[in-house]
Amino acid sequence: MERADNNLLEAVDARTKLVGSNRMEILLFSLGSSEIFGINVFKVREVSKAPFVTRSPNMPHGVEGLISLRGNVIPVLSLAKVIGIAKPGEPLGGSMMVTEYSKRTLGFLVHEVDRIIRVDWDKVRQPDNVQAGANSFITAITDLPDGKLVSILDVETILAQTFGEAPIGAIQPIDKTRDINVFFVDDSAVARKKIAEVLDKLGVYHKHAMNGLEAWTRLEGMANHAHQQKRHLADELTMILVDAEMPEMDGYVLTRNIKNDPRFDGIPVVMHSSLSSEANRSMGKSVGVDAYVAKFDADILSDTLRPYLLRNRD
Repeated sequence: MERADNNLLEAVDARTKLVGSNRMEILLFSLGSSEIFGINVFKVREVSKAPFVTRSPNMPHGVEGLISLRGNVIPVLSLAKVIGIAKPGEPLGGSMMVTEYSKRTLGFLVHEVDRIIRVDWDKVRQPDNVQAGANSFITAITDLPDGKLVSILDVETILAQTFGEAPIGAIQPIDKTRDINVFFVDDSAVARKKIAEVLDKLGVYHKHAMNGLEAWTRLEGMANHAHQQKRHLADELTMILVDAEMPEMDGYVLTRNIKNDPRFDGIPVVMHSSLSSEANRSMGKSVGVDAYVAKFDADILSDTLRPYLLRNRD
């Protein structure tokens, strides 16, 4: 089982070639119900049989304990418990996915790992009427060829609700002599909230979108309006902050669209992603991002944004 599971994650280098193609690969798994769940392959480091987990007192809800993985102690979560669909007395799961994102390594216990599928981001959409409960942990959905739905987990929300959100400390506001306007896009509600908090502390105006296609549509509208008014958009929009993986259009394609359109000349694009590996940074650089910052450290984000927000200051 372990060997077969790890074969699913081979040839990661080949997957980096998906950048700019508006495609992603999703690892499918189940949590003991009839639902099919998925997670971006880039967030999964390895897959194995469920190991022995050492229980530890005072763990947050859903955290079953700790394991030692190649010299590092990592927490192990029961995904079914975390998202609220675990049934009393049922086994926690026969497989474990080791995930790495937002500078954290976590073990996710799941019922069974299925296979990897490749999908176009424009076939991935935001769920309708997301409410409390399991749905609050779903960031997107897509369809399998047989018509079954795949619910893609919002792992940033899982991290925040399990271990709590890191408090944002004192961030010095920008000493500005003109309005500073930022447009940002992120499909995670937790990420949008944290980004807005940082921008508010910096004292800048901001607008946002919830997926890449919505962002591009709104940015094109801004550019068209500025052109009609015979103004440069760069005089009105200071910076664009993009997530990497988003429904309908990913951040790489969005960045490439922006960088290939002269109407956006002079507007820096910063990529803000929970995918923090060097491979992902290289992918961002290949489409022209001006900076790449890993989620989520408020101080690092504000320090990265500050010089771009101060450009062309009067």
